[in-house]
Amino acid sequence: MKFFQTTHKFEHDWAQVTAGNWMKYPNEQCPHVVAVDVLNRHVDPETGVLRTERLLTCNQNAPALVLKFLGGSTVSYVRETSELDPKTKRLTMKTQNLSMCNVLTINETVTYTVNPSDDSTTMFKQEAEIVAGPSLSRFSSYIEDFCLKRFGDNAAVGRKGFETVLEKLKIARQEAHQQLEKAHSQIEKATSQIEKAAASATASAAAAL
Repeated sequence: MKFFQTTHKFEHDWAQVTAGNWMKYPNEQCPHVVAVDVLNRHVDPETGVLRTERLLTCNQNAPALVLKFLGGSTVSYVRETSELDPKTKRLTMKTQNLSMCNVLTINETVTYTVNPSDDSTTMFKQEAEIVAGPSLSRFSSYIEDFCLKRFGDNAAVGRKGFETVLEKLKIARQEAHQQLEKAHSQIEKATSQIEKAAASATASAAAAL
Protein backbone atom coordinates (compact mmCIF):
# COMPACT_ATOMS: atom_id res chain seq x y z
CA MET A 1 0.00 0.00 0.00
CA LYS A 2 1.30 3.43 -0.97
CA PHE A 3 0.03 6.87 0.03
CA PHE A 4 0.09 10.17 -1.82
CA GLN A 5 -0.67 13.60 -0.40
CA THR A 6 -0.24 17.15 -1.62
CA THR A 7 -1.65 20.62 -0.97
CA HIS A 8 -1.94 23.69 -3.16
CA LYS A 9 -3.28 27.22 -2.95
CA PHE A 10 -5.41 28.56 -5.80
CA GLU A 11 -5.35 32.34 -6.19
CA HIS A 12 -9.12 32.41 -6.71
CA ASP A 13 -11.93 32.49 -4.18
CA TRP A 14 -13.83 29.34 -3.23
CA ALA A 15 -16.94 30.18 -5.27
CA GLN A 16 -14.88 30.66 -8.42
CA VAL A 17 -12.87 27.48 -7.87
CA THR A 18 -15.88 25.28 -7.17
CA ALA A 19 -17.77 26.72 -10.14
CA GLY A 20 -14.75 26.10 -12.34
CA ASN A 21 -14.47 22.54 -11.05
CA TRP A 22 -17.51 21.49 -13.09
CA MET A 23 -15.85 22.91 -16.23
CA LYS A 24 -12.41 21.44 -15.59
CA TYR A 25 -12.64 18.99 -18.47
CA PRO A 26 -11.84 19.03 -21.27
CA ASN A 27 -8.65 21.08 -21.12
CA GLU A 28 -5.46 20.95 -23.15
CA GLN A 29 -3.33 19.93 -20.16
CA CYS A 30 -5.41 16.80 -19.49
CA PRO A 31 -6.22 15.26 -22.89
CA HIS A 32 -6.43 11.80 -21.28
CA VAL A 33 -9.88 12.67 -19.85
CA VAL A 34 -12.05 12.23 -22.92
CA ALA A 35 -15.55 12.29 -21.40
CA VAL A 36 -17.38 13.21 -18.19
CA ASP A 37 -20.93 11.95 -17.66
CA VAL A 38 -23.20 13.00 -14.79
CA LEU A 39 -24.92 9.88 -13.44
CA ASN A 40 -26.81 11.48 -10.57
CA ARG A 41 -27.14 14.93 -9.02
CA HIS A 42 -29.43 16.32 -6.33
CA VAL A 43 -29.59 18.96 -3.61
CA ASP A 44 -30.51 18.02 -0.05
CA PRO A 45 -33.51 20.28 0.74
CA GLU A 46 -32.60 20.43 4.44
CA THR A 47 -28.85 21.05 4.30
CA GLY A 48 -28.46 22.57 0.83
CA VAL A 49 -25.63 20.11 0.12
CA LEU A 50 -25.19 19.30 -3.58
CA ARG A 51 -24.33 15.64 -4.17
CA THR A 52 -23.09 14.53 -7.57
CA GLU A 53 -22.00 11.23 -9.08
CA ARG A 54 -20.02 11.28 -12.32
CA LEU A 55 -18.26 8.81 -14.60
CA LEU A 56 -14.92 9.83 -16.10
CA THR A 57 -13.67 8.11 -19.24
CA CYS A 58 -9.91 8.24 -19.72
CA ASN A 59 -7.35 7.13 -22.26
CA GLN A 60 -4.40 5.59 -20.45
CA ASN A 61 -0.91 6.25 -21.75
CA ALA A 62 0.72 3.52 -19.70
CA PRO A 63 3.34 1.38 -21.48
CA ALA A 64 1.82 -1.45 -23.49
CA LEU A 65 3.88 -3.99 -21.54
CA VAL A 66 2.38 -2.77 -18.25
CA LEU A 67 -1.15 -2.87 -19.66
CA LYS A 68 -0.55 -6.37 -21.00
CA PHE A 69 0.85 -7.51 -17.67
CA LEU A 70 -2.12 -6.09 -15.76
CA GLY A 71 -4.61 -7.29 -18.33
CA GLY A 72 -5.95 -3.78 -18.88
CA SER A 73 -7.09 -1.62 -21.77
CA THR A 74 -6.12 1.83 -23.01
CA VAL A 75 -9.62 3.01 -22.04
CA SER A 76 -10.38 3.23 -18.32
CA TYR A 77 -13.28 4.42 -16.17
CA VAL A 78 -13.32 6.27 -12.87
CA ARG A 79 -16.30 6.82 -10.57
CA GLU A 80 -16.43 10.18 -8.82
CA THR A 81 -18.76 11.20 -6.00
CA SER A 82 -18.80 14.68 -4.49
CA GLU A 83 -20.48 16.78 -1.84
CA LEU A 84 -20.55 20.56 -2.05
CA ASP A 85 -21.65 22.30 1.15
CA PRO A 86 -22.43 25.99 0.50
CA LYS A 87 -22.77 26.73 4.23
CA THR A 88 -19.38 25.48 5.36
CA LYS A 89 -17.86 26.25 1.94
CA ARG A 90 -16.32 22.85 1.47
CA LEU A 91 -16.24 20.65 -1.61
CA THR A 92 -15.19 17.04 -1.09
CA MET A 93 -14.62 14.74 -4.05
CA LYS A 94 -13.87 11.01 -3.90
CA THR A 95 -12.80 8.91 -6.87
CA GLN A 96 -12.12 5.23 -7.40
CA ASN A 97 -11.00 3.39 -10.48
CA LEU A 98 -13.53 0.99 -11.96
CA SER A 99 -11.14 -0.47 -14.53
CA MET A 100 -8.65 -3.12 -13.38
CA CYS A 101 -9.86 -2.70 -9.79
CA ASN A 102 -9.33 -6.44 -9.26
CA VAL A 103 -5.56 -5.97 -9.63
CA LEU A 104 -5.07 -2.34 -8.57
CA THR A 105 -7.22 0.02 -6.48
CA ILE A 106 -6.71 3.77 -6.29
CA ASN A 107 -8.91 5.68 -3.84
CA GLU A 108 -8.53 9.45 -4.03
CA THR A 109 -10.00 12.23 -1.90
CA VAL A 110 -9.82 15.91 -2.88
CA THR A 111 -11.07 18.85 -0.82
CA TYR A 112 -11.48 22.53 -1.65
CA THR A 113 -11.86 24.88 1.32
CA VAL A 114 -11.62 28.60 1.96
CA ASN A 115 -8.13 29.64 2.98
CA PRO A 116 -8.55 30.64 6.66
CA SER A 117 -5.82 33.28 6.37
CA ASP A 118 -7.06 34.78 3.09
CA ASP A 119 -10.64 34.20 2.00
CA SER A 120 -9.87 35.42 -1.52
CA THR A 121 -7.92 32.20 -2.11
CA THR A 122 -8.77 28.50 -1.91
CA MET A 123 -6.91 25.62 -0.31
CA PHE A 124 -6.69 22.34 -2.20
CA LYS A 125 -5.79 19.03 -0.56
CA GLN A 126 -5.34 15.78 -2.44
CA GLU A 127 -4.84 12.35 -0.89
CA ALA A 128 -4.69 8.91 -2.47
CA GLU A 129 -4.29 5.32 -1.39
CA ILE A 130 -2.80 2.91 -3.93
CA VAL A 131 -3.15 -0.83 -3.32
CA ALA A 132 -2.08 -3.69 -5.56
CA GLY A 133 -4.37 -6.71 -5.50
CA PRO A 134 -3.40 -10.11 -4.05
CA SER A 135 -2.86 -11.50 -7.55
CA LEU A 136 0.15 -9.18 -7.83
CA SER A 137 1.61 -9.98 -4.44
CA ARG A 138 5.03 -10.86 -5.91
CA PHE A 139 5.21 -7.54 -7.75
CA SER A 140 3.00 -5.37 -5.53
CA SER A 141 5.78 -3.05 -4.35
CA TYR A 142 7.01 -2.41 -7.90
CA ILE A 143 3.50 -1.86 -9.26
CA GLU A 144 2.54 0.44 -6.39
CA ASP A 145 5.73 2.49 -6.73
CA PHE A 146 5.17 2.81 -10.48
CA CYS A 147 1.54 3.89 -10.01
CA LEU A 148 2.48 6.28 -7.20
CA LYS A 149 4.92 8.11 -9.47
CA ARG A 150 2.44 8.20 -12.33
CA PHE A 151 -0.27 9.45 -9.99
CA GLY A 152 1.97 12.24 -8.71
CA ASP A 153 2.92 13.28 -12.25
CA ASN A 154 -0.71 13.31 -13.36
CA ALA A 155 -1.75 15.24 -10.25
CA ALA A 156 0.73 18.00 -11.06
CA VAL A 157 -0.50 18.16 -14.66
CA GLY A 158 -4.11 18.19 -13.42
CA ARG A 159 -3.49 21.18 -11.14
CA LYS A 160 -1.78 23.04 -13.97
CA GLY A 161 -4.70 22.30 -16.27
CA PHE A 162 -7.21 23.49 -13.68
CA GLU A 163 -5.21 26.72 -13.21
CA THR A 164 -5.56 27.29 -16.96
CA VAL A 165 -9.32 26.76 -16.78
CA LEU A 166 -9.65 29.15 -13.82
CA GLU A 167 -7.63 31.85 -15.60
CA LYS A 168 -9.82 31.55 -18.70
CA LEU A 169 -12.95 31.87 -16.58
CA LYS A 170 -11.45 34.91 -14.82
CA ILE A 171 -10.77 36.60 -18.16
CA ALA A 172 -14.29 35.73 -19.36
CA ARG A 173 -15.78 37.29 -16.20
CA GLN A 174 -13.69 40.43 -16.65
CA GLU A 175 -14.72 40.76 -20.29
CA ALA A 176 -18.38 40.23 -19.39
CA HIS A 177 -18.08 42.88 -16.66
CA GLN A 178 -16.52 45.32 -19.12
CA GLN A 179 -19.27 44.64 -21.65
CA LEU A 180 -21.88 45.18 -18.96
CA GLU A 181 -20.32 48.49 -17.92
CA LYS A 182 -20.12 49.56 -21.57
CA ALA A 183 -23.79 48.68 -22.12
CA HIS A 184 -24.75 50.53 -18.93
CA SER A 185 -22.83 53.61 -20.10
CA GLN A 186 -24.54 53.48 -23.51
CA ILE A 187 -27.95 53.19 -21.86
CA GLU A 188 -27.22 56.18 -19.62
CA LYS A 189 -26.06 58.21 -22.63
CA ALA A 190 -29.14 57.28 -24.66
CA THR A 191 -31.41 58.06 -21.69
CA SER A 192 -29.76 61.47 -21.29
CA GLN A 193 -30.23 62.24 -24.98
CA ILE A 194 -33.88 61.21 -24.84
CA GLU A 195 -34.44 63.38 -21.76
CA LYS A 196 -32.78 66.37 -23.45
CA ALA A 197 -34.83 65.85 -26.60
CA ALA A 198 -38.02 65.56 -24.56
CA ALA A 199 -37.16 68.73 -22.59
CA SER A 200 -36.43 70.62 -25.86
CA ALA A 201 -39.68 69.46 -27.40
CA THR A 202 -41.61 70.52 -24.29
CA ALA A 203 -39.94 73.91 -24.32
CA SER A 204 -40.74 74.41 -28.00
CA ALA A 205 -44.35 73.41 -27.45
CA ALA A 206 -44.64 75.84 -24.53
CA ALA A 207 -43.16 78.66 -26.62
CA ALA A 208 -45.61 78.02 -29.40
CA LEU A 209 -48.47 78.46 -26.96
